[in-house]
Amino acid sequence: LIVEESELPIKSIEVQLLRVETCGCAEGFSRDSTEIQNIQIGDGNVVRKIAIPILMLFPRTFTCPTLLTVNFKIEFELSIVLVFEDDRMVSENFPIKLTRY
Repeated sequence: LIVEESELPIKSIEVQLLRVETCGCAEGFSRDSTEIQNIQIGDGNVVRKIAIPILMLFPRTFTCPTLLTVNFKIEFELSIVLVFEDDRMVSENFPIKLTRY
C-alpha cells in the first residue's frame, strides 16, 4: 500500500478482512458481511510515497475457501480504511478469492 498524497493528516490506516455470506430464497437474496480481522498497518501521519507492507494471517476458525453455489455464497473482501485526524474515514473494499491446496 502506498499513500501518494493526502491534504488531511492521517491518524491511522487499517486493513480489515470481511466474510460476506449470501443466501438466496424465494423473496430474494440476503447478504451479510462480518468483520473477521482488523489490523492497523499505519499509526499517525504516515510518510508519503513509501510502500507499507500488508501481512495478514487468516484465522482458521473464521475463514474457508471461497464457496459459490446457486443459492449460497461465502466470499471474502479486504477493506482498506483510512482514518483522518478529524476522525473522518474513507474505505474501499477489494474482493479476494481464497483457495486451499
